[in-house]
Amino acid sequence: MIFSAKKAIIISDLHVGLPYFKRSEFLKFLSCLPDNASLILNGDTIDTPKKNLSLADNNVLDALKDEAEKRKVIWICGNHDVDYVMPDPGKIVFTTHVVLNNNIMITHGDDFENIMSQTLLFLRMFKFMHNVRIFLGANPVHVAYFAKKWLPFVYRILTEEVKKNAVLCAKENQFDMITCGHVHYTEDSLCEGVRYINTGTWTEEPLPYIEVNEDKIELKTFKL
Repeated sequence: MIFSAKKAIIISDLHVGLPYFKRSEFLKFLSCLPDNASLILNGDTIDTPKKNLSLADNNVLDALKDEAEKRKVIWICGNHDVDYVMPDPGKIVFTTHVVLNNNIMITHGDDFENIMSQTLLFLRMFKFMHNVRIFLGANPVHVAYFAKKWLPFVYRILTEEVKKNAVLCAKENQFDMITCGHVHYTEDSLCEGVRYINTGTWTEEPLPYIEVNEDKIELKTFKL
């Protein structure tokens, strides 16, 4: 999808439906959006498409539909919500990727790695360790957050793989910048002349987002 906007807000990996989703913070975030800004949801907005959402989580989707009445709202599908079909999407636009202002590529990023499938055994191991930890009385956290602490080497390989292939895609298509989500790791770096920004996740703090203006593009953190 090719799209132009003088002002846009980009976020990713809300994972609505998980207990770790920062729901109240996100609803406050929506209420603070500039009137003239488009909103781009860069993948994994929903965590599990077939899961019945709570009333509170359905209220989040209703809030997004309300936003789509006031501004352009684009929902990019990620690996978690690729099969999600919203019963009544209103004016929300669903797509696989966005080219913004002819020079920014916005895509979730799961197509840029095959590490997850190759490390399935590791994923099962730390999921098991995570469950044991909870059984012993520790507070539950999102599995990705747990992986950062217990499998930092594998996790770093994943983040670097996504960045490397994202930058290659941007160079091949002559984009100045590319932004992804997927890996739950916030980053803003210049690689081989391409600006790469990863918008992290809204399942843990800090809560990142990109603000695109005519004169600059910034990776910011939302605070109540």
